[in-house]
Amino acid sequence: MIITATILAALHSGTSTPLRTPAYPRRATDLSFRGADLSSLNLTNTDLSGANLTRTTFHFSDLRNTDLTGANLCDATLRSANLRNANLRGANLSGAYLSSANLRGANLSGSNLRGANLCDANLRGANLSGANLCDAYLGGAYLSGANLRGADLSGANLSGANLRNANLSGANLSGANLTGADLTRANLRGATLPTP
Repeated sequence: MIITATILAALHSGTSTPLRTPAYPRRATDLSFRGADLSSLNLTNTDLSGANLTRTTFHFSDLRNTDLTGANLCDATLRSANLRNANLRGANLSGAYLSSANLRGANLSGSNLRGANLCDANLRGANLSGANLCDAYLGGAYLSGANLRGADLSGANLSGANLRNANLSGANLSGANLTGADLTRANLRGATLPTP
């Protein structure tokens, strides 16, 4: 996965065509797209690991298979973005807006999603093990088969969420709102459940 000058050119031209990557690599670690509007761009298979994407907008962007390991997406807007199979391990998504985003099969292990809005997001089969989801809004989210082992969901709103076959073993659900949530065949072994 490579980040190139083509991305910068696309930002200036406003194109939504797929980005081509040349043979020489450029890492995103030192790049900052802070506050940039990257809406409707095709960024599939791009390496944005470690990039500063604070308050960046990705409305309807295609980020499938993108490497966002350790990226700072604090307060970023990813409404209806396609992040299928993206690697967001250890990323900071605190306060991010991910309503209706497709995160199916994404790796969010160890990520910080504190206070994030994941309303109606598709997280089917996503890896959220050890993630911080304190006070996150997951109303209507689709988490069927998701791995939430050891995740901190304290104070999270999971009303109407689909958690069928989800792994919640060792998860902290204290103070979470599970009204109308579907926990059919969910693994709750060792989980801290909300008190009635």
